[in-house]
Amino acid sequence: MKRRVVITACSAITPIGYAKDDIIQSLRSGRSGVKTLRDDGLLTRHVHSRVFGTVDYPIEYGFTRQYRKTMGPVAFYACQVAKDVLEKSGLDEAFITSGRMGVAFGSTHGSPTVQREIYKTFFNDLDSKFSSIGAVDYLRSMVHTTAVNITRMFGITGRIIASSTACTTSSQSIGYGYESIKYGMQDAMICGGADEYDTTTVAVFDNLLACSVSYNATPHCTPRPFDVNRDGLVVGEGGGAVLLEEYESAKRRGATILGEVIGFACNNNGGDLILPNLDGITATLRLALDDAGIQPADVDFVSAHATATKMGDVIESQAIAAVYGDRPLVTGLKSYMGHTMGTCGVIETILTLYMMEQGFIAPTLNLENVDERCNMLHHTREITDTETRIAAIQNFAFGGVNTCLLIKNGSYAGS
Repeated sequence: MKRRVVITACSAITPIGYAKDDIIQSLRSGRSGVKTLRDDGLLTRHVHSRVFGTVDYPIEYGFTRQYRKTMGPVAFYACQVAKDVLEKSGLDEAFITSGRMGVAFGSTHGSPTVQREIYKTFFNDLDSKFSSIGAVDYLRSMVHTTAVNITRMFGITGRIIASSTACTTSSQSIGYGYESIKYGMQDAMICGGADEYDTTTVAVFDNLLACSVSYNATPHCTPRPFDVNRDGLVVGEGGGAVLLEEYESAKRRGATILGEVIGFACNNNGGDLILPNLDGITATLRLALDDAGIQPADVDFVSAHATATKMGDVIESQAIAAVYGDRPLVTGLKSYMGHTMGTCGVIETILTLYMMEQGFIAPTLNLENVDERCNMLHHTREITDTETRIAAIQNFAFGGVNTCLLIKNGSYAGS
């Protein structure tokens, strides 16, 4: 028997804010979180892109040393948003540690900040500084550090899924968490992703000529999804988590239902590892609709992946048009905060939940002149007050990985 899956708590640390009200205000006012790239004293002078979606406000973590010692910066983000959702949930410790709750959480590549220091010692200072490599440095840096630090901090003993598929990491996490509950393997899942500030991430995409370089002096003017003058993505940082629960259980305990996950699809293009693929993306969108048992006309809003790369935006526009036509409103939320890498799917899901609750859709920032190759869509060009019943959150990653989540407004979760 398939079970319904609802979202009962969420939290996001983003370049446009941490508190819900701050994030909503940023969306309503068109405030960008893209700033000048911080100088790391090593790689900054070699990269062409000098912009970054930055979390530049203090966060009071309050973690004890017992937990801090196995955490790099990425795990701090992850554990903080996990802590937030558990506090908001009202779930007791007995359930959290019962084995009926699991974790699906990931990052693009663990903690590059810690990894860099380890490799620097290995290759430059091994004779003099080998002893400086701590016994827990691997735990701080490893690719599944976010997921396991969450389980350790909160005593979670259920299944653990540590996705690491670049830009689809956290949307996969939500999707796999949804399936775990839908098919009865867990009753609740903490799902999401995190990625930290590090110039090595910028350098990777800069080397691939995928980063924005034309707006270094005016960071707030980039990225520019779907715009004719877009020139590439902006790397960002942050963390996000949602709590998924089985619907009947959530209803019995009086939990606040923010939304319902009604569909998910993930597939691979089966070819090129970098270039987007129209057939693969289109198939993913249709598979998600099939999973949800709805028609394209039922979708009111599309949160596009929209990284502001030249071909990525065009291919995604063609896929959206092929499946949905020009009916749903389309926004590229990365225009506000850059591409937060492994956490973009969950952050964009949370921002969509906020907009659903508040009854508006934010426009794509910096969209001044729509590229004619992307002009077949219903782009959101200004704040639009509207009721969104069902939204699609789309994400696509290097390696040819495609995901689509379908989320129903929490006000309709009983229907």
